[in-house]
Amino acid sequence: MHPYPHRYHVSTSGSSHGDVTIGSPGLADLPSNPPPQFDGPEGYWSPETLLCAAVADCFVLSFRAVARASKFDWMHLDCQVEGILDRVEGTTRFTRFITRVTLKVPAGTDRVRAQTLLDKAEHVCLVSNSLNGERELACDIIED
Repeated sequence: MHPYPHRYHVSTSGSSHGDVTIGSPGLADLPSNPPPQFDGPEGYWSPETLLCAAVADCFVLSFRAVARASKFDWMHLDCQVEGILDRVEGTTRFTRFITRVTLKVPAGTDRVRAQTLLDKAEHVCLVSNSLNGERELACDIIED
């Protein structure tokens, strides 16, 4: 790992209507629009969905690192994040993030240890740790 601080560069461009283009060096451009809840068109990533995607992606990558460091054998992890956007004291903000995960493990796996590692992944996720909203983790551990 590189020493801190890490820096990430993203740029956007747009006009009075149409897509906003999100870019970052070495990555494909991504079109964005307001979500349908803000009268945007269907079928586009929005700042709101990108934020929830960042929470979900960070959780899976954090679990991968925690499991590797703990020498924990697992097969697959599905993660869904629901972000709750609300008005609080005159400000629109995300108030809660509910992370629902299903972890597939080999038969005979210590389920308590699996839950402990899922909890740890949620605790160390740097994206979630950077947000003000409440966090909830719901886990389902299934054996193959």
